[in-house]
Amino acid sequence: MKRIIGLLTLFLTMTLVCCKSEKPVGENPFFSDWGTPYGVPPFDRIAPEHFLPALERGMSLHDAEIDAITSNNDEATFENVILAYDNSGKMLAQVSLIFEMLCAAENSPELEKLQVEVAPLLAAHADKIRFNEKLFERVKEVYDRREALDLDPEQMRLLEKTYRSFVRAGALLDDEQKARLKAINEELSLAAVKFGNNIRAENNNYVLLLSADELEGLPGNVRDLAREKAAQLGKKDKYAFTLQKSSLIPFLTYSAKRERREEIYRAYLNRCNNNDEYDNKELINDFIRLRTEKAHLLGYPSYAAYVVDDEMARTTDAVYELLDEIWTPALERARGELAEMEELFRKDVPEGEFASWDWWYYAEKLRKQKYALDEEMLRPYFSLENVQTGIFFLANRLYGITFRPVVVPLYHPEAVAYEVFDADESHLGILYFDFFPRDGKSQGAWCGNYVEQSYDDQGKRVAPVVSIVCNFTRPTANAPALLTLDEAETLFHEFGHALHFLFHDVRYRGLSEVEGDFVELPSQLMENWAFEPEVLKQYAVHYRTNEVIPQYLIDKLRRSRLFNQGFMTTELIAASLSDMDIHSLSEYEPFDPMAFEREALTEKRGLIPQIEPRYHYPYFSHIFDGGYSAGYYFYTWAAVLDKDVFEAFRESGDLYNKKIADDFRRKVLARGGSADGMTLYRDFRGKEPDKRPMLRSRGLWTDPEPADSLAGTPGTSADSRPGRVAQN
Repeated sequence: MKRIIGLLTLFLTMTLVCCKSEKPVGENPFFSDWGTPYGVPPFDRIAPEHFLPALERGMSLHDAEIDAITSNNDEATFENVILAYDNSGKMLAQVSLIFEMLCAAENSPELEKLQVEVAPLLAAHADKIRFNEKLFERVKEVYDRREALDLDPEQMRLLEKTYRSFVRAGALLDDEQKARLKAINEELSLAAVKFGNNIRAENNNYVLLLSADELEGLPGNVRDLAREKAAQLGKKDKYAFTLQKSSLIPFLTYSAKRERREEIYRAYLNRCNNNDEYDNKELINDFIRLRTEKAHLLGYPSYAAYVVDDEMARTTDAVYELLDEIWTPALERARGELAEMEELFRKDVPEGEFASWDWWYYAEKLRKQKYALDEEMLRPYFSLENVQTGIFFLANRLYGITFRPVVVPLYHPEAVAYEVFDADESHLGILYFDFFPRDGKSQGAWCGNYVEQSYDDQGKRVAPVVSIVCNFTRPTANAPALLTLDEAETLFHEFGHALHFLFHDVRYRGLSEVEGDFVELPSQLMENWAFEPEVLKQYAVHYRTNEVIPQYLIDKLRRSRLFNQGFMTTELIAASLSDMDIHSLSEYEPFDPMAFEREALTEKRGLIPQIEPRYHYPYFSHIFDGGYSAGYYFYTWAAVLDKDVFEAFRESGDLYNKKIADDFRRKVLARGGSADGMTLYRDFRGKEPDKRPMLRSRGLWTDPEPADSLAGTPGTSADSRPGRVAQN
């Protein structure tokens, strides 16, 4: 472990030297062999002006490949139609991947402008292929003869998924309907770009500047970060707080200035809801109007029904059944938490009303009172370097893989890269980390590919290039980056997505992705190890004293594991319900998104005013520009799976059980979408997923016992959905 830390420090120094601050504009790197180590993108040579020509050439090549399929007069076969289609569009897909990832992690005015130009072009190109009648005829010809073909299970699944993807995209519509759907898709693509850019602008435009006499309650490291941020803004005598979670949450947790907590939290809640140039309410209307019309064209009563039909859940009733089962006990638990905090609140504000901006502050006070535990006594043990080392340790214990720093082109000087070696020392892939917030980066944390795992024409595995992007607490002049418990857990989460990408060993590109409500299983599973005593003792080391976290702190952490679960579960399920409700509309009429949300959550379901949903519509990036529309429930559905998988490790008596880990890798992680999610799950676990471990983990065990599993839920298997970036 010490050697890994030393190498990391050395590598960080090297990357600052080798990464150029300016990229020369020369020959388009997308038009020739990259010649880079491990096949990573040539970030040091890619400039914004390279993307449009590369995307245009990619679309042209894709058109030619499709034309070759449709002009072939031979009998339609799996090889000359389905496999040829699966192999088409590789250049376009590669350029698009890099473009999309950079727009999220390292955006610029040039890229923002290009997004607006490119989005409708890409949408139109995709529709041209999906609406190609000759192409669909040949796909259908193979599909109709599928039972007579000698196909193995993966070939059959690829055939069925390919056919279904055309049907879901509108291949069975008439010409007039196709033209309308094409226009809808182009409008939606542009709306998504505008929505995301508005949120980024709102995040960047707000800052709360305070003087030294307004910092009561704030710990030293929080003050240091705020002072350094203010200095960057040219306000050396001030302290700056932003809407980045790494700044916002510590302020809400520790600031004794209630009016300032209210000020910054209201700014956070009202992003893109201020009736100005960045307001997203009209765009939300556009999304729902267009998505509802699209669903109707494709034969579905609502957009939610259209989305969920391609997921494990299969029906919106199944989704609501799960969410409703959790909502009532979670809200009741949250009310109990509020009652305890109000006793503390009354001592400070005898005549006031407890508000949402008070929750973090008094929850931390209550935790300290009940468990003699506060986050500041834990943070010195959770330096970013140590948490990352702990994750590497865990991956090695479970799967035998190792990580070594490498010098490769970087898209930003703060990014770092590792070569990942399998247990047999073979190359598994490249993993980038990008940890800290900056103006060009979207909020949140996510994991995605720059290069997807595939097989080349000679049958050689093309290793993936994966990136984990976060917005963690920055280091200061006095201390390294010290993570909150939530940030540490987030790194475990995103690393789970990375393992899923790295372990992929799928023959066909069309079988790479899994269902949306399955995709969070690998990530959420990793969270289960984050604060296990055995794992903590491996990585939770005080950054100054090198003392391993003492047992008494581990005991306090374990005793407090259910603390505030009512709040956290309620805000999560509230967002999931608001997402399902707005996308379950069967008819569109102009509406006020905020009024709709209040009716859905407060009036209909009794959400208490002291808790806000995790996301309000105007900045709900997951469901409007992040690929989780009618899918925010994915996290909860997958939680049933992840807690039941972790139960297998617990039952074995060994949290590092290599046989179970190997089975999970071979039967789940490596297989991508080569079978539907429930088939993969049953193949690994040998039974239906059980809901009880998930409910127990949230302190929501109720009597009578809940239904044991998801098996009774209508339709628990489905074809995979397309998707790419796993976002938190």
